[in-house]
Amino acid sequence: MSGVQLAAVSAMDVDLVPSEEQVAAKERRFRPKVNPMQTINDIQAGVNKNHASGAVARSIEDISKSPILCIGASLRKICCAASPLLLLAAGLCPVAQANGMRPVCPLQEGHVASRTITRASLPGIDEGAGCASSADVSEVGNNHFETSRPLIVIGFMGGRVRASNLIHKEALVVKELQEGYPLQVFAAAFANHDGHMALSKVLQLLDENRDGHLSANERNAARIVIFGHSWGASETVTLARKLNELSIPVLLTIQVDSVQKPNQHDGQIPPNVREAINFYQSEGLLHGRSFIEAMDPRQTTILGNYESTYRRNPVSCAGYPWFARTFMKSHIEIENDPFVWSKIEALIQTKVQ
Repeated sequence: MSGVQLAAVSAMDVDLVPSEEQVAAKERRFRPKVNPMQTINDIQAGVNKNHASGAVARSIEDISKSPILCIGASLRKICCAASPLLLLAAGLCPVAQANGMRPVCPLQEGHVASRTITRASLPGIDEGAGCASSADVSEVGNNHFETSRPLIVIGFMGGRVRASNLIHKEALVVKELQEGYPLQVFAAAFANHDGHMALSKVLQLLDENRDGHLSANERNAARIVIFGHSWGASETVTLARKLNELSIPVLLTIQVDSVQKPNQHDGQIPPNVREAINFYQSEGLLHGRSFIEAMDPRQTTILGNYESTYRRNPVSCAGYPWFARTFMKSHIEIENDPFVWSKIEALIQTKVQ
């Protein structure tokens, strides 16, 4: 209806007083047909539309009293009440739990390195079918998580950086693990010259009965991940060697642009380490070790030596001293590279139970 027509109708409604029979006929003509599944908002829109065209419609309160609409509203209430139960049932579905518990694949295609890391699997999960039985999931949830020790994660800072310096990614990863896994993970950062303190802390955590002596069971139950950057990466291997002398296993060591400290050997991974990985760059004046190897390949799997380049894709190093950004740019770029550290975090998360 055009504006002129609306004005004419409005003028007619003002100037002429209709009879009761005309009003009743108009109500019957323009009374909206109520769909039982129509929402209150839809009905309100329909009423407003009819009112704009000059129709006299019933109020929303009268419409809501319709028996048909009351039945529709009751059905909607029943559906809303049942929705949480349906979501809960979906959450308890073994397939949903199995897929939710799958660890993230640490490395993806497209990186400079050619090797990939095989995704770890959980007990009772069929990798091909992607599902688990309810008994398997129940056993993992009720027994495996309760009896397993927390994962111990030790991070070593590079250079002469303090462990509390959150500008550096090593300290940030430790902080995120502390906040994200308060019960499953004990994470701590140390300056690379405080390796003896890190060793003491690890031994303290493993000594469950607090008798000052580690039994064979306490040593074998150790679940440890060690990582570090620069001198901290060299200290990572040194701590692993000291644990090897005590017959304490290490799940994973991670070296980021490892720079060997005096009297240390950061290129050979001791046999107590199950898996080891090395990230490096070779462009700057200061660059890390490009190759690590296992002292005993039967005991240790080298996941790879992965090179990063920043000539075409520089990484921000805001907050670092000017001399570091000038003379050690690539060395600190890899320390801030979100791609590298996302893989490191994913690797650590595969060890969390």
